[in-house]
Amino acid sequence: MAIDVLERDDLPFPRSLLEFQRLFPDEAACAAYLERARWGDGFVCPHCGTTGEPYRYSARPGVLCCRKCRRETRLTAGTVMERTHTPLSVWFWAAYLVASQTPGMSAVQFQRQLGPSRYETAFQILHKLMAGMVRPDQDRIGGKPGEVVETDETWVGGRTRGKWRGVHDMVLVAGAVEVRQRKRAGSLNKRKTGRYAGRVRLALVPDRSAKSLGGFIESTVAPGTRIITDDWSGYAGLSKRGYDHVSIAERGDPQVAEEFMPIIHLVFSNLKTWLRGIHHGVSPQHLQAYLNEFTFRFNRRFYPFNAFRSLLGIAGGVSAPTYAELYAAKSRTTTSSGCL
Repeated sequence: MAIDVLERDDLPFPRSLLEFQRLFPDEAACAAYLERARWGDGFVCPHCGTTGEPYRYSARPGVLCCRKCRRETRLTAGTVMERTHTPLSVWFWAAYLVASQTPGMSAVQFQRQLGPSRYETAFQILHKLMAGMVRPDQDRIGGKPGEVVETDETWVGGRTRGKWRGVHDMVLVAGAVEVRQRKRAGSLNKRKTGRYAGRVRLALVPDRSAKSLGGFIESTVAPGTRIITDDWSGYAGLSKRGYDHVSIAERGDPQVAEEFMPIIHLVFSNLKTWLRGIHHGVSPQHLQAYLNEFTFRFNRRFYPFNAFRSLLGIAGGVSAPTYAELYAAKSRTTTSSGCL
């Protein structure tokens, strides 16, 4: 599935705060936009499958009634906004602020902007939107002739105090990124080689074993793709899994890493800077959700205004964590970053 970047008359991009206010002045406008995002070809009753114009309630813009079976359908049903008591306008403001700001925003910033009385409410809305950033039908990167994917793993987390030497609470994150080539005469060619990052995939892995790293690559990279990794033994079996594997012996030399695997290391550096700068660190319990957000932003960095529309469209058919699950001792496992 390609990224939807084309202008559409029925789903315009809100390119500024003034335009956002013009497009979504009230609850009815938000409901109409959400309906078009969910049913672009017309309303389809989820109960009986009937296609056609439903009954509408002026006092309840978020509810549609099928003309055949007479059963009601909420626009938020089956989305990350299901069973919410928060107005649609607040959700739309949240989606716009989260998607339009390049670095994103923390729950504290969101609470200051939109004014929820409790931090937990802001935290829950943001995490529900993060769940909407993951496509249920996620595809795998690579697969095109001549395309290269760099893969590596890194530890995410700060210093651990009060424990024995070698004991830490850092979490292992595996990453894969497409390497693309710019024209050497292009104005955007900042690197000497012309290489730049395409789509990225990030996920938590339990360890550096061949089973964990190989499983991550199989779920995120298309078979037959040329993959460049370091010479860690966990990547030794990639050729048997159907990949054109190239192993580079870095041996701790930064010049070798810059020469053969610069893009994936740049992604990891941006990820850690983003986690420290925007969120000031996150817990391992919720780290995968933040990896999904980073992936969502990174893969849409050339189409910043499209992120708002993509977020609303992706949100359909995705179940979001509940308040109890977010604050449980061990929250529900979040799908890995299968974002566009």
